[in-house]
Amino acid sequence: MTEHGFANRLTEYGDREFALFLRRSFAQSMGFSAEALGKPIIGIVNTYSELNNCHRGFRELAEAVKRGVWQAGGLPLEFPVISLGEVFLSPSAMMMRNLMSMDVEVMLTAQPLDAVVLMGGCDKTLPALLMGACSADIPAIALAAGPMLTGSYHGERLGACTDCRRYWARYRRGEIDREQIDEAESQLAPTAGTCGVMGTASTMACVLEALGMMLPGGAAVPAVHAERLRHGEASGKLAVAMAAARRRPSQILTQASFENALRVLLAIGGSTNAIIHLTAIAGRLGIHLDLKTLDALSESTPVLVDLKPTGDYYMEDFYRAGGLPVVLQEIKPLLHLDALTVTGHTLGEQLAATDYTFPAWQQVIHPAAQPLLSNGALVALYGNLAEQGAVLKRSAATPALFNTTGRAVVFSSLGDLSQRIDDPDLDVQPNDFLVLQNAGPVGGPGMPEAGYIPIPRKLTGVKDMVRISDARMSGTAFGTVVLHVSPEAAVGGTLGLVRSGDRIELSVDQRRLSLLVDARELERRRAEQPPISPPTGRGYDWLYRSHIQQAHLGADFDFLRSERENP
Repeated sequence: MTEHGFANRLTEYGDREFALFLRRSFAQSMGFSAEALGKPIIGIVNTYSELNNCHRGFRELAEAVKRGVWQAGGLPLEFPVISLGEVFLSPSAMMMRNLMSMDVEVMLTAQPLDAVVLMGGCDKTLPALLMGACSADIPAIALAAGPMLTGSYHGERLGACTDCRRYWARYRRGEIDREQIDEAESQLAPTAGTCGVMGTASTMACVLEALGMMLPGGAAVPAVHAERLRHGEASGKLAVAMAAARRRPSQILTQASFENALRVLLAIGGSTNAIIHLTAIAGRLGIHLDLKTLDALSESTPVLVDLKPTGDYYMEDFYRAGGLPVVLQEIKPLLHLDALTVTGHTLGEQLAATDYTFPAWQQVIHPAAQPLLSNGALVALYGNLAEQGAVLKRSAATPALFNTTGRAVVFSSLGDLSQRIDDPDLDVQPNDFLVLQNAGPVGGPGMPEAGYIPIPRKLTGVKDMVRISDARMSGTAFGTVVLHVSPEAAVGGTLGLVRSGDRIELSVDQRRLSLLVDARELERRRAEQPPISPPTGRGYDWLYRSHIQQAHLGADFDFLRSERENP
């Protein structure tokens, strides 16, 4: 029989009985009774940090989880891992996602844990937690921080961080002054929790619920609501049951469950970042996700959720309207209902057990028969400018720009963009395409959320332009922005060959992104490119640059993926 509790994963001294004797003696120094020492150990991965505002409520939430574990007969033991506060990290939290996943994997496999509750929320934390848990493959359940509530500015509801971007754009256009932007700043993030819109954090919470790795309804409960604590308590209880059943991520996360997650991503009009994270999570289990799968599902998946940044409402409204279970019921015919969940029941069994009546009083979630859009929240683009694909969030873009040709205005780096975007002498017109190079996984480094290129200040009144880059975009942003161009410029992708004045064709209808430059001219430019330098630096920076894969492979490290595919 497999060992459990403190007898699990013993430190090696060449004498197992001595190792257990020593471990139990030190465990008793923490004040546990002999009865407590015999219980299954449920780890609580707490990503609380004073440099992570989203997780401000985790100390209280962890106590709720412990209550649930004790009630179910387990021994809860809390421990930390790296915490990634999105706006507090340089060059980007994305560069540290894989490092956090390694921390999680090592701590789950090194310590005597029978199951684990994964507490995360801020954009990269939930993906990193699940990536590490998949690699460790011990029973695990995800627990999200929950979204923050909205603030108010002169009677208008405000929510981070779509309204952050909207107000900053107004300030850049001269529509509001410094005093007004400072006053709005204090109201954008008024409570603990993740951004109050369908940004990356809320998207990933919904995606994990759709994957079956979270208790039903857990994605949308606001961080400051009492229900969030009750949800944490229930998660602790379930973790004990999962330990007894030895229900592991590899049993729950299958090709079918990932397709369910993609369906949900499309139905909620979620963040483009989720594509990279889902690809990375799947890759840890040897499951192949690609943009062609996303695009195929997009054609038959309606957009049902009317939330910012693409709609009018906020996550607290989504919660009141019933949250993700309502969405799942509406797209039920499109889902793999035999997919297993952390509860031990299939998704179909969970939905059948729900006392379900569509909440007709609300306008946040639309019925499938009357969707916001009939299909295509996110689309994949291919062409000589993106041989391995690129992504556009169609539901957040301007339809008039979907099938256009424009002149490229090229920025060679993030520094170049910062220096020239507001130069009054910049040669740019409203119908040009803004192109940012060297902002991908290697070039950024870390693929920062720089794809939401600001509109040049000199273009007064222009609110959207086609923007193309190998970077990412915050899930709270909007506009006609082509992202994740793969391969990126820094590793020799065609994006690095674009010059200002070149013509680029964007065809959303034909899913094409083409640089309209003769192939011989491109080869001439490629021959003039300096050779790619080998990685330099030290420590994690060197490791990252040496082993990071491209966006279409989830920007994971090559040595962490189970699926050994070359970028």
